[in-house]
Amino acid sequence: MALELKNLYDDFRDGETIKAYAEIIAKDAKKLKNPINIMEVCGGHTHTIMKFGLPQLMPDNINFIHGPGCPVCIMPKERIDHAYILAMQPDVILVTLGDMIKVPGSHGSLQDARAKGADVRFVYSPMECIKIAQDNLNKKVIFFAIGFETTTPMTAVLVEQVIKQKIPNILFHINHVTVPEVMVELIDSRDVHVDSYNNRIDAFLGPSHVSVISGSKIYDKFPKDYGRPVVVSGFEPVDVMQGISMIVKQFIEERCELEIQYKRVVNHEGNLNAQKLIDTYFEKIDLFRWRGLGNVPESGLKLKDEFAFLDAEVVYKNVLPLAEIEDHKLCICGDILRGMAKPPECTIFGTVCKPTTPIGSCMVSSEGACAAYYKYGNLL
Repeated sequence: MALELKNLYDDFRDGETIKAYAEIIAKDAKKLKNPINIMEVCGGHTHTIMKFGLPQLMPDNINFIHGPGCPVCIMPKERIDHAYILAMQPDVILVTLGDMIKVPGSHGSLQDARAKGADVRFVYSPMECIKIAQDNLNKKVIFFAIGFETTTPMTAVLVEQVIKQKIPNILFHINHVTVPEVMVELIDSRDVHVDSYNNRIDAFLGPSHVSVISGSKIYDKFPKDYGRPVVVSGFEPVDVMQGISMIVKQFIEERCELEIQYKRVVNHEGNLNAQKLIDTYFEKIDLFRWRGLGNVPESGLKLKDEFAFLDAEVVYKNVLPLAEIEDHKLCICGDILRGMAKPPECTIFGTVCKPTTPIGSCMVSSEGACAAYYKYGNLL
């Protein structure tokens, strides 16, 4: 019998196993001294939690807080504007990943730019840029790179190949960000005016695919320095339920540790070859502005100075504005991304703002919390 894709995930979506974990969690939760708030950092976890109705399975003293883990959602408008402006430059082909196409900036979305004649293309792999560049030698191909640690190695591979093959017409606009720094910001804000955003995060459900690259070691400091346990969990509902169970048991047993639920893929050290590749071409920037969170120190990457000739922000610096741009006044994506609100609390959620007419990035991205609530909210 041929192996099918569903054979690989069926067991991790088994209803009886999910119910069994729900019973274990409910039994253990009775022993908790206080309610616990668990932030799932990754948007993939948010969608699993909503799609499979996991909040309904939780006892009253366990609450989910949705984190900022969607690379499109956290992109500030000024960077979206950069993509739009670059796309409108003469003899430019702007290439990016699919979710970026519909995100609105102050000038409109990349979809709007394409409607006005700009050559905007989305790809599944950054390496597709090479063929596009070879077929359009008279144009600049600008790869607008987004994503967390998960996608950064793919951009690094493209940079490496551009240099090795001496491809003259590929540039990069780098928007890669890193997870641990923003987790710190959420629980120990450097801004005294926001009091760590007035949220209470007791534990983290750690991202899985990020951890495949970086290893779970990037979360070592949270139990040690901040008193927050972290359980790195897979994306399937059984994974998430087991991860929650592990967190609850830590509180009952008065432990505060880093644990890996997703052991079939994640280890402590991560992918050392990918990490080396990233370190070869990228370095941290002092500040990266996260939508709704502001400037988070050392949470973003840029090309090293020696590769500045490939940096679209350098090459096109005269046309790219630096001013910060605030969100729509009625949009509360910022509050949602920092765990202070949930999508239904927004006055325009599901009315003015919906997937067909998104106002905020949390609705436009397939990983956004608002998109998850809109698509699966009837399950609550």
